[in-house]
Amino acid sequence: MPVSQEESEAVFSSAADLFSILSTPIRLRLISALCHGEKNVSQLLAEIDTTQPNMSQHLSTLYRAGILGKRREGTQIFYNLKSQRAATLCRAVCNQIATEIDGDASIPVSDRLMPTLRQG
Repeated sequence: MPVSQEESEAVFSSAADLFSILSTPIRLRLISALCHGEKNVSQLLAEIDTTQPNMSQHLSTLYRAGILGKRREGTQIFYNLKSQRAATLCRAVCNQIATEIDGDASIPVSDRLMPTLRQG
């Protein structure tokens, strides 16, 4: 049965929304950092070079989009990856690009990037 115009529009619109949310490098780094399990803001700041206010803004965007989940433990907020769809997309695109830029590197970018993008 063919897909209706309405159905395909809904799919393309949803995909465009997801691509828009993932359109900044820091958000891709956050998803990559959370592939192995939850982390608090301090742990994320140790891995990603940015300011705390900037980090909080991007975490909030990803949380509101349903890509991240969070829980509070005392004064700490721990973030986790809630959307495997976003993680899979991030992994596929980043690995493809890394493979394309590998060139003659002694240790290919894709090999160095893979551990951070493997599903946890």
